[in-house]
Amino acid sequence: MIKRTVFESEHEMFRDSFRKFLQEEAVPHHHEWEKEGQVSRELWLKAGQHGYLSPTVPEEYGGVGVDFRYNAVVDEEIANMGLSGIGFGLHSDIAVPYIMAYGTEEQKKKYLPGCVNGEIVTAIAMTEPGTGSDLQGVKTTAILDGDHYVLNGSKTFITNGQMADLVIVVAKTNPDEGAKGTSLLLVEAGYDGFAKGQNLDKIGMKAQDTSELFFQDVKVPKENLLGAEGMGFIYLMQELPQERLSVGLNAIAGAESILQQTVDYVKERKAFGRNIASFQNTQFKLAEMSATLTMARVFVDKCLDLHINKELDVVTAAKLKLLTTEIQCDVIDECLQLHGGYGYMLEYPVARAYADARVQKIYAGTNEIMKLIIGRSLV
Repeated sequence: MIKRTVFESEHEMFRDSFRKFLQEEAVPHHHEWEKEGQVSRELWLKAGQHGYLSPTVPEEYGGVGVDFRYNAVVDEEIANMGLSGIGFGLHSDIAVPYIMAYGTEEQKKKYLPGCVNGEIVTAIAMTEPGTGSDLQGVKTTAILDGDHYVLNGSKTFITNGQMADLVIVVAKTNPDEGAKGTSLLLVEAGYDGFAKGQNLDKIGMKAQDTSELFFQDVKVPKENLLGAEGMGFIYLMQELPQERLSVGLNAIAGAESILQQTVDYVKERKAFGRNIASFQNTQFKLAEMSATLTMARVFVDKCLDLHINKELDVVTAAKLKLLTTEIQCDVIDECLQLHGGYGYMLEYPVARAYADARVQKIYAGTNEIMKLIIGRSLV
């Protein structure tokens, strides 16, 4: 791979530190977490103690106020080590930034320190049983009644749903106004009428808690409105490029890791009395994947550079999400093929990566939605 220039020495020091943290605190327990369907609460607290959660939060709220490249390091190292299901990215890259961007001073002081130290795990509840990528079609309502909103509805496929102490809920505060009637509410796990369904059983991402959430006449204090009423849809559109960058970072780091493991495997594995690596077909396949990932890595790093300079636009982020997730799934599929029958066995990382990667083309807006965004920008 070509030398990367987007990171500086302090980012690489942070990378080394975080990698050691994962090796000590996550790798020995990950298989058990996959059986349990979620990681331990202790991991979140330890990550918070070491400064690995929400590093972009300003110092006055308990963070260290660094740039998004530190988030990128966390995303990449989790993907590099095949530790799917550790929901730090959803927390640090997606949910907490909404509070930073749109929260009141009181909200920031109340919630951000806990988000940084691991005492508060966050989630964002967009998707509903009948509404996926079409956020304008949200049916959950939050009707103002005096000094509180009355929240009713349900959400599904919510990452960190079981663990979450604080959920950003997308709801219609004015159901008659469509997208213009959409708002964001900060909903605490202990509120009466807020219930978490069972941990959903997925084909991959087994250590990631993913839940249905139910709201029945939940009284949400008026002061828990995040940002301005009716601005929720606009806020979502403004923050989605960072979410899609996060997906792209995971995609290429994960694919690079599996490719390297496959290179090591074919050097050892024999067929017809020869190492699989000695066959021209194997070398051609590896060459194609390596070249494709080099191209993708350059694009990912360029988008990361654009983002830290506040220049990553919606269309470019959609292209990134579309291309990187398609490449990830294609590369891992080819790597599994080179493993032969062993590639289908869950004891091999490539098999688990194959199952984990598939959702990348679905969440953060399906790849079909990415094509719509890109296509509409062209005509």
